Amino acid sequence: MQRASQASVEVDGATVGRLPAPGLVVLVGVTHSDTAAVAAALARKIYHLRILRDEKSCADAGAPLLVISQFTLYAETRKGRRPTWQAAAPGPVAEPLVTAFADALRELGGSVQTGVFGADMQVMLVNDGPVTLILDA
Repeated sequence: MQRASQASVEVDGATVGRLPAPGLVVLVGVTHSDTAAVAAALARKIYHLRILRDEKSCADAGAPLLVISQFTLYAETRKGRRPTWQAAAPGPVAEPLVTAFADALRELGGSVQTGVFGADMQVMLVNDGPVTLILDA
């Protein structure tokens, strides 16, 4: 998760999601043991995390969120020179959980835009700070 002043995601040259105002870019990786309950708990944590200006959260400030699926967060690089992604859940498992995560943010009142699951996405981002946090549920 990154605090950003500007961010967008493109697929095939078309913008599919963007932050209309400063907010959070949330890169979401899903592993085999994740569940919808985990996705909802993580959404609550992120939405109420006080990391914006004046120690406000997205809930406090009405800050938007840009959610992008990112299986490469589960890269394993301890052996050799080629990463593996065995810890990442396969698409049919991960996609519904990324969707459940974004939906949980919306249910909390979040203004949420997303990338496209499984697409070759180009993410443009200007960090505010820079602040990058890793949250594991």
